[in-house]
Amino acid sequence: MKTEIRQDKIVGSRRFSNYFWAFFLCIGGLSFLLAGMSSYFKINLLPFANPTELVFIPQGLVMIFYGTLSLSLSFYIFITLLWDIGSGYNEYNKVENLVKIVRKGFPGKNREILLTYPLTNIRAIGIKISEGLNPKRSIYLCLKDNRQIPLTPVQQPDTISNLEEEAADLAKFLNLNLENL
Repeated sequence: MKTEIRQDKIVGSRRFSNYFWAFFLCIGGLSFLLAGMSSYFKINLLPFANPTELVFIPQGLVMIFYGTLSLSLSFYIFITLLWDIGSGYNEYNKVENLVKIVRKGFPGKNREILLTYPLTNIRAIGIKISEGLNPKRSIYLCLKDNRQIPLTPVQQPDTISNLEEEAADLAKFLNLNLENL
């Protein structure tokens, strides 16, 4: 029975890179905001610099703008980390003849995203590899009505050999063909 059901966990927004950028943007945004406010109030609010000598218009005003923008972006990333947007699992169930794709979205009435497809509607497992400035390497569920449902999470591209091995293993488990898209 255990060999008839396969479940692949998907990591959502809780990745090291998001923690890094949230922290980095928060520290940088706070520094810029304090520097801009220091130039306005002529009180040094930063222990490692003296931004009181900056002219408020335009330098201090621009620093306040950049600081606010950076803090807003870090807040957004922290919220997506807290809600773990994009996490979930792919379940391939031969007993029920279903493929379930489950993800977490933003809070609201559609927080839980659940897609189910009967195995009889699946034509193949597809691999799409595009190199260049923004390389993309993904595994897709190819349906008989020509829709392609992505199965891999958004992340750093995996090596081509790992991607091919994972796709071949999944195609073998589901007894489907492997296609290059």
